[in-house]
Amino acid sequence: MITAGDFRNGITFEINGEPHVVISFQHVKPGKGAAFVRTKYRNILTGATREEAFNPSDKFEQAHIDRKRMTYSYNDGELYYFMDPDTYDMVPFTEDVVENAIKYIRENDEVTVSFFKEKPFLVEAPNFVNLKVIETEPGVKGDTATNVTKNAVVETGATVQVPIFIEEGELIQIDTRDGSYLGRAKE
Repeated sequence: MITAGDFRNGITFEINGEPHVVISFQHVKPGKGAAFVRTKYRNILTGATREEAFNPSDKFEQAHIDRKRMTYSYNDGELYYFMDPDTYDMVPFTEDVVENAIKYIRENDEVTVSFFKEKPFLVEAPNFVNLKVIETEPGVKGDTATNVTKNAVVETGATVQVPIFIEEGELIQIDTRDGSYLGRAKE
């Protein structure tokens, strides 16, 4: 059990059986009345954010989030299969669990899977990945204005904004947190 008085950024707790994480908190002691904890928190499963004031003695169950490294194996059209490297079991995930990461991972890439009560709810790609450009418009000679970008499709099917000098077949580094181009990558 955890009390609202123990809240800190990043603390996970349960409300109505759903996990939440504290984004920000403030202990308030008004001149009149009882102290309270003004809290901004996010539902880990749905992403919904909420602000609420709690009595510092309010008690909550601590939410235990397990993280596990797994390897992406294949997609059968409906489900995405990941291998547990400890047991070699193939674990299927639905698209809603992998939707943010799948556009940046290839077969045999390692990912981090987050579980709440043994149910997966999030697949995270590594923060930085190197992917090959398979389709982009050719750069126009003389079109060298600063910060000019174009669309490029990488080998996983994701579309990324890249500088005009990037050509098909080049390996680029991408920040998966926001989908931005970081630079050319070495093989």
